[in-house]
Amino acid sequence: MCGRFAIAYTIGLLARFGVKRDLEGLEPRYNVAPTQMVPIVISESPNQAVMMRWGLIPFWAKDPKIGNRLINARAENLRKRPAFRTSFKNRRCIVPVTGFYEWKQKGDGKAPYYVHMKDDSPFGLAGLYDRWRNPQGEEVLSFTIVTTAPNKLLAPIHNRMPVVLRREHEDLWLRRGPLDDRNAALVFRPYPVRPMEAYEVSKEVNNPRNDSEGIIRPV
Repeated sequence: MCGRFAIAYTIGLLARFGVKRDLEGLEPRYNVAPTQMVPIVISESPNQAVMMRWGLIPFWAKDPKIGNRLINARAENLRKRPAFRTSFKNRRCIVPVTGFYEWKQKGDGKAPYYVHMKDDSPFGLAGLYDRWRNPQGEEVLSFTIVTTAPNKLLAPIHNRMPVVLRREHEDLWLRRGPLDDRNAALVFRPYPVRPMEAYEVSKEVNNPRNDSEGIIRPV
């Protein structure tokens, strides 16, 4: 499961994913939580960044609260679950991040760990998005983060990790239309360990109101 992530800097972040036009007013975020709005990259020739709500609300939903339960989508269930099936075919997206958090069970409770690239470069998580209209006719864009089996770095911390996209798979993931089994298997492979680092951070991250740079520092 991925329940928090960080966007520690915004300069050059969207350009890294082929977005030509920056979004105004973007600021660093160190503790992004479900239901909050963040920039998401979609394929619109060229790629565009759109602000979306974390927690996917399927287009057919009667109650938007369903999004609170759909912050993650297991890779192996994307074709099976009605909430994800249509989005997996035609509405794949990239969630730009500089790191994410996972929690490890310890004797005194769960300890949060921050996972990032050793060189602090941004990377993309595989996501799905949907468009839902409320009773007033207003469109709500929302997304979920796809998860897979952990790599050897994450396995001692948690039994799942987000799908971290290899750069050579980003265009493939954004491309509209169904993804065949072979390409899906390539995309959903756990990301290599060597470029990544994980370390324990303060439990202040448990409270989404805490959103300062100190959150991502090791304890």
